Amino acid sequence: MRSGVRRVRHRRVKHTDPDERWLVTIVHAAFFLLLGSSFARFLTRDHDGTHTEWVVALFTAFCLLYVLGRFLAPPPPPGSPPARRHLIWLGSVSAVWIVLLALAPSATWCAMPLLFAGLHTLPPRIAVPLVAVLTALVVVSEVRVNQGTLNPNMVVAPPAIAAVATAVLVHLQRQAARQRVLIDDLVRARRDLAATERRAGVLAERQRLATEIHDTLAQGLSSQQMLLQAAERVWRTDPDAARGHVGKAAEITTRSLAEARRFVHDLAPADLAEHSLPGALGALAERESGPGLTVEFRLDGAPGRLPERVEAALLRIAQGALANVREHAAATRAALTLTCLDDQISLDIADNGRGFDVDGPPSPGSDRARGHGLSAMRIRTRQSGGTLTVESTPGEGTVLSVAVPLTPVVLDTPKEPVP
Repeated sequence: MRSGVRRVRHRRVKHTDPDERWLVTIVHAAFFLLLGSSFARFLTRDHDGTHTEWVVALFTAFCLLYVLGRFLAPPPPPGSPPARRHLIWLGSVSAVWIVLLALAPSATWCAMPLLFAGLHTLPPRIAVPLVAVLTALVVVSEVRVNQGTLNPNMVVAPPAIAAVATAVLVHLQRQAARQRVLIDDLVRARRDLAATERRAGVLAERQRLATEIHDTLAQGLSSQQMLLQAAERVWRTDPDAARGHVGKAAEITTRSLAEARRFVHDLAPADLAEHSLPGALGALAERESGPGLTVEFRLDGAPGRLPERVEAALLRIAQGALANVREHAAATRAALTLTCLDDQISLDIADNGRGFDVDGPPSPGSDRARGHGLSAMRIRTRQSGGTLTVESTPGEGTVLSVAVPLTPVVLDTPKEPVP
């Protein structure tokens, strides 16, 4: 089935190629011109009254075979082996021409279209011997009908012309074969490149979705788990505190549900649909504040209109950083500071927790060991064209800083790839 489709495609290209049509037209015109000239010469010069009916019949059969062969046994597309029907046609028309040449030497030059047909459709290992045989028959025919002194051109000219035609056509055939190989390689390389870009886009989108899920649903579930575990511990001893934990867990569930719906809709943070970036950061600080942890929000400067992607990235980074503070830092105070300058916007998240060794190995069970939070923040920062730095010392807290330049490169950041 695939080879059939390939043949159909090649045939369509052949019929729509103006150069191919022009060449075929010239060859057909040359055949009929040479055939008519040979028949006229036979009737005017070589006609001796013997075998006339047979010669006329052979000329007619030769012409009909040639015409029918173009429709019933078309040549194969370039680069494909000839079909059995075409080989039968080529053998039949060659046999008729040989018999005609024996009876009427005037048909000598009708060999040229046959030479082209053989060279054009057969592989060189078969075409070259065929050309040699046809050329030898032409020379023998010319010598047989020669009268008087032998003209050397009768012996030299046909092989020379055949050699030139053979060399040119074989060279063109091999050059076309090399071009087909190059075209196939180019098409295959473009297909592989498209597949690679598609896979890269899918992987990038998966990474982005994983980051979104981690910064929204996963953190919400983690907070709910901590609150419900705290409620379970004080359920009998302090029912009011337990109900407070359950109430906060319910609030987080509501926000997580809103995030999930927004996530399905357009993957934008739900807070940014109702607030500006400073308002969303302030609401985040208020939500994260609670027993044992106080989060403050500070605004330095007046933020102008920011790209939605930058706002979403900064808010997600703040959410991830505060989630790390709550789960791992054992801090009592944290601060979100948004600094707005003319050429960049920066976000600092500082806490007074236990800190860690930035250059040392991650401790078991930490966010660095699990490889989610910080890696997701770095990815978001890099996608926004910014830089992320982490400064921390064991026992002295942690400061995470994100700086995003406000340049046309950031504002015109391309959209996320869609699988």
